[in-house]
Amino acid sequence: MKSSTYLKTIFFLGLAGFLFSGYMSAVKLFTSTCAFNTPCPYFLGHPACFYGFGMFLVIFVSAILGLLKIISEKNMSNIVATISTLGILFSGYFTIPEIEKFIAHLNTGATLNLPTCAFGLIFYVIIFIVSVWYLRKIKLYQQS
Repeated sequence: MKSSTYLKTIFFLGLAGFLFSGYMSAVKLFTSTCAFNTPCPYFLGHPACFYGFGMFLVIFVSAILGLLKIISEKNMSNIVATISTLGILFSGYFTIPEIEKFIAHLNTGATLNLPTCAFGLIFYVIIFIVSVWYLRKIKLYQQS
């Protein structure tokens, strides 16, 4: 993956996560209900989607700074890998109970959407894999 392809990939993944978590946060903030008629987990007294929004914001801003060459690709990748790791741990913590409820409802014949924290987890995992792969590529390139 070329540098420009990597930067654009992280930018669009960060944008997608930012918009998704931003929508969920806005719905919760303005209507006091959770988006998509799903459970709304809380962390330290605040909806989990607010924290997801903050983490995706950092990823998105880092990608913009990397694209504009304000920070180096390596620094951007380190930031993105670190935040996506936190995102995996955070959303994973909330996804496990949601998935258990999701499976229980499937067994009763009810139809439900995939839990929203699971979507965040998928985004974080993809971003993490892409960032770590790129960091490894940089390290191998510097060694040769």
